[in-house]
Amino acid sequence: MANGVNKVILVGNLGKDPVIQTFDNNVKKATFSLATTETTKDASGNKIQKTEWHNIVLWRGLAEVTEAYLKKGNQIYLEGKIRSRSYDDKEGNKKYITEIVADSMIMLGGRRDGNGAEPASAGNVHPEESSDVLDQPAPTDDLPF
Repeated sequence: MANGVNKVILVGNLGKDPVIQTFDNNVKKATFSLATTETTKDASGNKIQKTEWHNIVLWRGLAEVTEAYLKKGNQIYLEGKIRSRSYDDKEGNKKYITEIVADSMIMLGGRRDGNGAEPASAGNVHPEESSDVLDQPAPTDDLPF
């Protein structure tokens, strides 16, 4: 039996353009904030919106897709894990951060660009897929049944 489950599913909008870092062997990392908003009504029937901000981290193929297609305002669906870590800032103070490390992403509709066009979409992408996922033809639906 499993010791525990660490699974997060989020649907939200990018709060800023992704920051892309490239490490040894061309491994890429993308980071950005993601806003998730819930709308409820109070006792008087007035709408109340509550927005939560999440720190998102994507690696390798997901980071490459992020770099190519995602901008502030785009809506995405993410699945991943919660990770907490600490680091020392420039003044030597210990800081703590909680991040969502995504292992699956689907680009959804999003805000339109300045010309009224929706951004390009590459659909559902998993980190184990290589960067050439965007160059492959779409699979056909030739099922034998």
